[in-house]
Amino acid sequence: MTPELTALTLAALLQVVQFILFAIPANLELGPGYTSSARDREPSRQLSLKTARLQRALNNHFEALILFTIACGVITLSNGSTAFTAACAYTYLGARILYIPAYYLGLRPWRSLIWAVGFFATTLMLLAALL
Repeated sequence: MTPELTALTLAALLQVVQFILFAIPANLELGPGYTSSARDREPSRQLSLKTARLQRALNNHFEALILFTIACGVITLSNGSTAFTAACAYTYLGARILYIPAYYLGLRPWRSLIWAVGFFATTLMLLAALL
C-alpha cells in the first residue's frame, strides 16, 4: 500500500472516531427518541455549543475527505507516489487530527489555519500528480 493510501485509511478511521465523539453526546443531549427517528422534525432541543462544534468538525472532514481521497487515488493510480506526496498526505492527516480539538475549543484563527494546512497539502498532492 502506498503511503498516501495508508494516510487515507487512517483519515477514514479518524472519521469513525469523530463520528463516535459526536454521536455519544448528541444521543445524550437529544435522546434516543429523536436520534433513532427518521428526523422528519426538528429536535425539541438544540445541541450544546461543544456538541454542535463536534458535528460541524465531522461534516467538515466529510467534505475535506472527498478531495483528499481523489488526491490519494490519482497519486496511487498514476504511480506518482513520492516522498513529497507522502509528506503531504501525512500533513493532511495531522492537520485533520489537530482540527478536531481546535474546532471543539473554538480556537480562532488557529482552527482556520489548521484547516488551510490540510487543504493546501491536498492541493499540492493534486498538483504533484500533474507534474
